[in-house]
Amino acid sequence: MRIKDFFSALNEIAISRNTAVEEIIGDLETALSAAFRRVYGEAKKARVEVNMKDQKIRFYSYKTVVADEAELLDSEIEKIKEEAKEKGEEVDPAQIAPFDYDKFITLSEARETDKNIKIGDVIEKEEKIDDFGRVAATAVKHVLNQKIKERSAKDALAEVEGQQDKIVTAKVLKFEGGKYFLELPNTSVQGIMDERNYIKEQTFSPNDMIKVYVPRLHEDNKFYGDIFVTRTRPEFVRALFLIEVPEFDKGELEIKGIAREAGYRTKIAVATNVIHVDPIGACVGAKGSRINNILSEIRPEKIDIIPWSEDPLEFIASALAPANVLRVEANEETRHARVVVPNDKLSLAIGKSGMNVRLAAKLTGWRIDVKSEEGAIEEDAKFIEEFDIGE
Repeated sequence: MRIKDFFSALNEIAISRNTAVEEIIGDLETALSAAFRRVYGEAKKARVEVNMKDQKIRFYSYKTVVADEAELLDSEIEKIKEEAKEKGEEVDPAQIAPFDYDKFITLSEARETDKNIKIGDVIEKEEKIDDFGRVAATAVKHVLNQKIKERSAKDALAEVEGQQDKIVTAKVLKFEGGKYFLELPNTSVQGIMDERNYIKEQTFSPNDMIKVYVPRLHEDNKFYGDIFVTRTRPEFVRALFLIEVPEFDKGELEIKGIAREAGYRTKIAVATNVIHVDPIGACVGAKGSRINNILSEIRPEKIDIIPWSEDPLEFIASALAPANVLRVEANEETRHARVVVPNDKLSLAIGKSGMNVRLAAKLTGWRIDVKSEEGAIEEDAKFIEEFDIGE
């Protein structure tokens, strides 16, 4: 490619990426510097100057001026090793490190061209790039593409800044390879929802408008323009409640915790400091209007709304809904609780595949063992028999 065509291409890249050409040049200089080191040695220090006005690219290598004493002859290195051996000491690696001609130049050598040079000064030398070669071109392409991707990611973050940690209504573009591809509102960013992030029983078609949760993102997430959104994380249900129940926004209600197994069941703990507000009733709404709107988004999933309590025994008992609890015995030091339920409610308390008790444990932060009334009596009797309590 002729140099003139090369600089024209830079302008085209800047326009297509909606980026200032100066930023592209900065990326290019970084790429060329890395390529220079790759061709001539990683130890070399290099600076590349891309001048749009003159349409020239100049390469400079540079070295730091050091004292002549830093350069050791092989005989001196051997002498240091022998002296250390006689003393029974180990040689300091810094003492025998070979002088690095790629990074440094001695004071006496530097003064051959400039009498005023001082230790610590940096000497630049323009390098010829006639033999820069294909390796350099490949390195430039790789680094430059990486920089463009990183800038695209940063731009994407800025576009979705106001949508993060919220629910948005997105348009389904297509379903391909087990993933939904979505158009996020008011952005050029594409949302992706893979198998981990949607409920399998729910299916969507192109042009469907669906609610999705946009997670909080960070610049170090290493994504390049596409964002993974979700309908399965607990935050999705939390955000639905914040939308449907205005008392949360008013500060009259608070979500204390949430545990979820998407597609099956969610337990959410709510609390209030306002006397006249019923936290359960507020979440359910008149004739179930609020909770039904939420359930329609996560069908066939069920939701247990749990009244939060500072009393761990009361909170644990409530968390095992819909089962009735006879009593809770807890060890606060180990955060281990035994819950006793009626004999005919044991399977309800445990739940299918242990789901109900597992979610209750996640919600409360306690390890919970559920026993039927009959099972608890037998367990207590066995304990008394083994330890002869009372003798």
